[in-house]
Amino acid sequence: MLTGMETPLTERHCIVCTPGTPTLPPAEIDRLLQQLSGWSVVEPDGHLVLTKTFRFKGFMPGVDLINRIAPIAEAEGHHPDLHLSYGSLKVELWTHAAGGLTENDFVLAAKIDQIDQID
Repeated sequence: MLTGMETPLTERHCIVCTPGTPTLPPAEIDRLLQQLSGWSVVEPDGHLVLTKTFRFKGFMPGVDLINRIAPIAEAEGHHPDLHLSYGSLKVELWTHAAGGLTENDFVLAAKIDQIDQID
């Protein structure tokens, strides 16, 4: 839930992170996660990752989605890990410089959700 005059994630921009950038506390992760659709937080390799799997028929819809995500990621200077398989595209976000989740991950996830809503 947005509180007061908080700017929606889709209207924010990623900021440059450097080693030592703090990760988000669990309460903030939970709050930001509520603003996304279908994303979850996992801890596969000792750090938190924001992830979502898009499903579709065939291979080319996934390629198309990658081609729609790429310019947004490049413009934000924040790049997801994209795992394309026949029928699905798994998107993983985490801030490598911080070693976990930052607001940037949620900003990019929200912008990716906007792409999905256009279809």
